[in-house]
Parts: sequence; structure tokens; C-alpha cells
Amino acid sequence: MSLQQELESRSGNQCELCTSKENLSVYEVKPTSTVGGSGIDGSLLACETCVTQIDSPEATEANHWRCLNDAMWSEHRAVKVVSWRMLSRLRNEGWPKDLLDMMYLEDDDLRFAKESGDHLDDSEKIIHRDANGAILQPGDSVVLIKDLKVKGSSLVAKQGTAVRRISLDHENAKFIEGKVGPTQIVIITDYVKKMAEKE
Repeated sequence: MSLQQELESRSGNQCELCTSKENLSVYEVKPTSTVGGSGIDGSLLACETCVTQIDSPEATEANHWRCLNDAMWSEHRAVKVVSWRMLSRLRNEGWPKDLLDMMYLEDDDLRFAKESGDHLDDSEKIIHRDANGAILQPGDSVVLIKDLKVKGSSLVAKQGTAVRRISLDHENAKFIEGKVGPTQIVIITDYVKKMAEKE
């Protein structure tokens, strides 16, 4: 059974956030590295409207997310985490804060939920940008724009090397982490360019 089929079965063929039955697809909750890769534990079935608003904060319509009144009680980790993130993003609306106050997440799930930074005010957020100024998110893929010597080894990461599923340093906007081959390395954001989804 494919991941999509498993999620369709789990959800009863409807969006696990707003219960829409239209334009459904698998949504992997980033950063996928936090949940040990993708898979059913780190994914949910979501409609196009929900996915667009999750990925584009500027497109978020608060009233659409009143559906989280039900979704936040889901037994599935990915659904709970996305519910918490969206309620946190919308907390200044008033009603989402009331729902957040009722919500309970295990420590591991709460850590995962906070990876997106949706709970922070804009002034508190550390924004990671690539060499061109594009904003980097956990789970993004980047490409090196110059050869980099890896500290503590003889390895040189060559220009053009793709680094997939990066994680962000929460204290320094210039540092990201990712794997080059089997080696996990810290990379300075000035030396990377964000890859488009299809690259």
C-alpha cells in the first residue's frame, strides 16, 4: 500500500485538517529529518487550500482554520503538529489562542512543532537567507555556490553539490546544517543557493 493509500484509508478520503474531499495530496510536515524521514508518522492528507496556506503565511485566511477546533484533537502526530503551528501563527486573532490553551502536545511533538518558528513574533524570528536573499526553511534543499573545505576533515564539498533536507541553527541566521555524502556539516548561508522544488 502506498503512503497516499495509507493516508486515504486513515482519513476516510478527506483532508485531515478541514475535511474537504477536493484536491487531496500527501503533505510531508517539515523538517522531515525531525521525524526520522518521511512516512505516515510525518505526513498527512491535505487539500490544496490547506497546503497553500500552510506553505504561504501571507495567503493565510484565519476563518478557514476554524476547522482546527476538531483537527487539533487528532491522534496522529502530523495533524496535531500542523494544527499547533497554524493556531500559533494565527494566535493574534483571539480564538486560536483559546484553542492553543486547551491543546496538549508531548515534549517531542512540541519540539517538532516549534521547528517552523510559527509561535514566534516576527521580531523574535531568526531568518535564514541564501546568497540571493531567498528565505530558507527547514527541509529545503540548497546547492553550494563555491567549493567548501569541511572543518576537521580532508573533505572538500564541491561547488554545485546539492544538500537536501537542511536544518537551521536557531541561534545564528548564518548557519545551516546538512549532509554532504555521509557527513553532517555546518554551512554558512552566504555560500548556498536555494533549489526550486523541481530541481
